[in-house]
Amino acid sequence: MQNEPVSEFQAVTKEYGRGAARVRVLDEVSLAFPSGSWTAVMGPSGSGKSTLLHCAAGLEQPDSGRVRLAGRDVTGVPEGVLTAMRRRTVGFVFQNFNLIGSLTAEQNVALAARLAGAGVSRARVRAALADVGLADRLRHRPKELSGGQRQRVALARAMVVRPAVLFADEPTGALDSASARTVLDLMRAMVDGGQSVVMVTHDPGAAARADAVVFLRDGRIVDRLVRPTAHQVADRLVRLEG
Repeated sequence: MQNEPVSEFQAVTKEYGRGAARVRVLDEVSLAFPSGSWTAVMGPSGSGKSTLLHCAAGLEQPDSGRVRLAGRDVTGVPEGVLTAMRRRTVGFVFQNFNLIGSLTAEQNVALAARLAGAGVSRARVRAALADVGLADRLRHRPKELSGGQRQRVALARAMVVRPAVLFADEPTGALDSASARTVLDLMRAMVDGGQSVVMVTHDPGAAARADAVVFLRDGRIVDRLVRPTAHQVADRLVRLEG
């Protein structure tokens, strides 16, 4: 169903450290990321953005509360089961690309498909790279590609198995403005095609491309904007950091 959450938090709390050094990074967060939608997560440094993303994707377990992912309660699920589930239903894109330097663009994308057990054909791998404008870069290794091209390989790798949701952590943080626009355009095309995106970003311009922006401070949801402008996002950030 279009509006069924692709990931959902129910009173999620996450803490790190022990004793006097213990820090509550997420504080009873309840939040739903709608299916077929793009949500940006923003907030000051240390507000809990990346932890929220990791818990939403099942990479970390909450200390209390429940997390649902792609319709399934993943709280306390064994790591082996979670890993298999993530490979089928989740894609990841990070600021540092995480490509294997000794492999070509085509091999990087194909490896992700094989790890997911998806049985993806060579034609589909090449189609994924063509979709991100890299049909002529199949045999290039990461060091032979620009930052924007490497991020597009990472996008193709994430989307080749057609996951329910793409989790992106600062996907444009290491890119120039032109490359960032290209990557954001590709993410918008994914959402318009029915997939979901949850993106952590510090960039108001990038956040304004999303359908909604959620703001965190001190591990709590403190604000939300729907279809905002970059100016509105920047204004909210100034208020949060002031």
